[in-house]
Amino acid sequence: MANTEITLKEALTSIEGATGVALVDYTTGMALGTLGGSKTFDLNVAAAGNTDVVRAKMRTMEHLGLKGQIEDILITLTDQYHLIRLLSGRSGNGLFLYLALDAKRANLAMARHQLRRIESELEV
Repeated sequence: MANTEITLKEALTSIEGATGVALVDYTTGMALGTLGGSKTFDLNVAAAGNTDVVRAKMRTMEHLGLKGQIEDILITLTDQYHLIRLLSGRSGNGLFLYLALDAKRANLAMARHQLRRIESELEV
C-alpha cells in the first residue's frame, strides 16, 4: 500500500502526458496533496472546482434514482484531458484523484487503466 505522496509521484511520472495530479476531499473541496501544475494551472483551484463537478453528478444521479457508482469522470478540452477518479473502499470514501493530461501526449485508455491501478494501491 502506498501513501499519498508516493501515489501522486507515481501518477505524475508513470502516466504519459500527466501534467498535474491531486488527491481531493470532495466533502470539503480541499486538496490533500498535489503534484505538478504550473503558475497558470493551480491544482488547488482545480481541486475545488472539480469538487463541484463531483457533487453535481452525485446529485443528478440521486434525482434520477441511479444506483451505480461513479468510477471516473472525463472532461475533454481542446488540448487537455481532465480525469476524476473517485476512490472506492472504506478508506477512500469522500475522496477522488484528479489527473490533468496533455491531450497531445496522453493515451487516455492507458491513463485510465494506470490511474485505476494506482488508486487500488493507495492507502489513506
